[in-house]
Amino acid sequence: MLRYAAEHAKINRIRHLTSLTDEQFTQLVVPFELAFLRDMDAWTMEGLPRMGRRYSQYATSPLPTPEDRLLFMLSYLKVAAVQVAHGAVFGMSQSNANKWIHVLLTVLHQTLMDVEDLPVRHLQDLTQRLDVRYPSENAVCPPLFIKTAPNARSRAPKTPMSRARVIAARKSATR
Repeated sequence: MLRYAAEHAKINRIRHLTSLTDEQFTQLVVPFELAFLRDMDAWTMEGLPRMGRRYSQYATSPLPTPEDRLLFMLSYLKVAAVQVAHGAVFGMSQSNANKWIHVLLTVLHQTLMDVEDLPVRHLQDLTQRLDVRYPSENAVCPPLFIKTAPNARSRAPKTPMSRARVIAARKSATR
């Protein structure tokens, strides 16, 4: 089973699994856990409102630590694995993996909102965010788009698409 405690000591393993450095991952653990506990105070794992008893971590949880929960969600988003395979890697059934994915996806979204690091969807939002992060005129601001010079014309011979022979061959191939 994949566990954070076993993987973080291996060089670049967390980065390969999540696209985050160890430091970035560690910074995200506390806000992620706070958002998880807030969500669990209001909702059950099945997505129903919590009515009776409060949430408590059970001893046989497939994701016992906050680091394991964050690793589970980020690696799922990076790899886009089939739920059966992702659940098997973390030692759980597909139905259990599905529950955890649905719970932790909303928790991750809330965490990114809390730390003000949600992805932007529009170019105007991106330029506004970059203006906030790089306010001074002398600051180095990364370019929004990288442009490359146009290539020279290809020296490969052009395929004559309008000759009668080519048109006939195309028509006979589609019948």
